[in-house]
Amino acid sequence: MKLIDDIVAATSGITQVRRDIHAHPELCFQEVRTADLVAAKLTEWGIPIHRGLGTTGVVGTVHGRDGGACGRAIGLRADMDALPMTELNTFAHASTHAGKMHACGHDGHTAMLLAAAQHLAQHRDFDGTVYLIFQPAEEGGGGAREMIKDGLFEKFPMDAVYGMHNWPGLPVGSFAVSPGPVMASSNEFHITIRGKGGHAALPHNGIDPVPVACQMVQAFQTIVTRNKKPVDAAVISVTMIHTGEATNVIPDSCEMQGTVRTFSIEVLDLIEQRMRDIAQHTSAAFGATCEFQFKRNYPPTINHPAEADFARRVMADLVGADQVLPQEPTMGAEDFAYMLQARPGAYVFIANGDGAHRGAYEGGGHDVGPCMLHNPRYDFNDALIPLGASFWVRLVQQWLASAAAAKN
Repeated sequence: MKLIDDIVAATSGITQVRRDIHAHPELCFQEVRTADLVAAKLTEWGIPIHRGLGTTGVVGTVHGRDGGACGRAIGLRADMDALPMTELNTFAHASTHAGKMHACGHDGHTAMLLAAAQHLAQHRDFDGTVYLIFQPAEEGGGGAREMIKDGLFEKFPMDAVYGMHNWPGLPVGSFAVSPGPVMASSNEFHITIRGKGGHAALPHNGIDPVPVACQMVQAFQTIVTRNKKPVDAAVISVTMIHTGEATNVIPDSCEMQGTVRTFSIEVLDLIEQRMRDIAQHTSAAFGATCEFQFKRNYPPTINHPAEADFARRVMADLVGADQVLPQEPTMGAEDFAYMLQARPGAYVFIANGDGAHRGAYEGGGHDVGPCMLHNPRYDFNDALIPLGASFWVRLVQQWLASAAAAKN
């Protein structure tokens, strides 16, 4: 493992920053304290900052030894927001805000990028420019989309953009990256079926919306098994059905909600249209009506092949080719997808380990183990800070150097 010495030497200080952020979690678009801390650190290291993109976003600019004159630029992104959930850890840096927790490691992502920023600002051993993107509101707020709307890529023109997420369960010292889809689109539907209420003993006098809902739930699954290609992944999940108030009353209406996940927009288009058709025609067949709403949240996160392969080669040089794994696509969603729609780049993963790091400050027992993301006992593994930061620095150096070679 080829860690950068001065990043290793600075890890203790960055670890304290990470734990401070963990202890003071802030939800989407509320990351005021976190953004202040990030801005203060960047300013301390002589990095010019721009604030306010996406409400609470921070962007730092580091020019290389040429002052950025060559015009080549790369962007590195870390998310800053926490989740609306209660932390069950009892260590010293546990959340001090009830109902808020860094259960996805965004505190660690911010720390790794800060550690890289410190090194890049001190050495500037590259030609070109690095844009350090500290993004708010990944957890459902679409902070990446909002930063783009506010002019991220116009104010900070970059040729490629990269993001990184920790991944529990994989051994520390390894990375994962793959070309193509790595995370799914995230979408929600809300269907209201309107029938005609009445006495449960006299169903012929009404139009019962409950069997209509049951037919829809079953029919939706035929979209997955009979309408799309079998090789195209998709999930339709009806997760809520609400209706009725009494056992002897047929309700007037029934509400259904759920999610749809796909790895391509084409499959998503197909599913939305087929769900709409099934909902409307099934309701009509029973003499009922329906209101169909479909909300597209995050698009699929699709890595550009050349940029993903470049990241893989940087990782292999850092930790060895056998420690660079293919990233199996997951049906989770990520708003870095918007950045990859706007610029070439890749979303990569750094292993967070098996959870043993938590035993050092939780006393062992049930608190130790491979807690997955969004778990109330999750914690970012601070051993990743020098590794993740070293990767960011090597990626910057090698990418900007390769871009220069390509132009010559």
